[in-house]
Amino acid sequence: MFRENRDKKESIIDGEKLKIAIVAAEFNDDIVGRMQDAAIEILHKNGVKEENIQLIKVPGAFEIPLACQKLVEKNNLDAIVILGCVIKGETDHYYYIASEVSRGAMDVMLKFSIPIGFGIITTDNLGQAVERSSGKNNKGREAASAALKMLAIKF
Repeated sequence: MFRENRDKKESIIDGEKLKIAIVAAEFNDDIVGRMQDAAIEILHKNGVKEENIQLIKVPGAFEIPLACQKLVEKNNLDAIVILGCVIKGETDHYYYIASEVSRGAMDVMLKFSIPIGFGIITTDNLGQAVERSSGKNNKGREAASAALKMLAIKF
């Protein structure tokens, strides 16, 4: 089910029958949109059919864990990819959001035994966010690959 493509250094899985949800924050949509495109590209490269990719948009990163929980409760999913961007501002808000999104995603993953590819970037500034959502460094691509790799592991 899993093989390493050494030429392109990307994971390959037979995803033809997989059902994957992507939960993406609308806040910082220009950054998250690039991550979303890269995640979908990886899913397609691994054979996941368009009709088996469910895209859910939520207002911001804070709402992602609840969306994940509801998706798992109501759908027969194989994995979830979460995407968001939290940029540090002048207040401590950044720390609370980043911490709670991480904790909430982990709680859902462990409670429901479902892989969640973590594509929540936390940066000090917009330039770092652009860098982490572009080219080979795109964290959306990495999050989708991580979810697929977890599905390939035989526990």
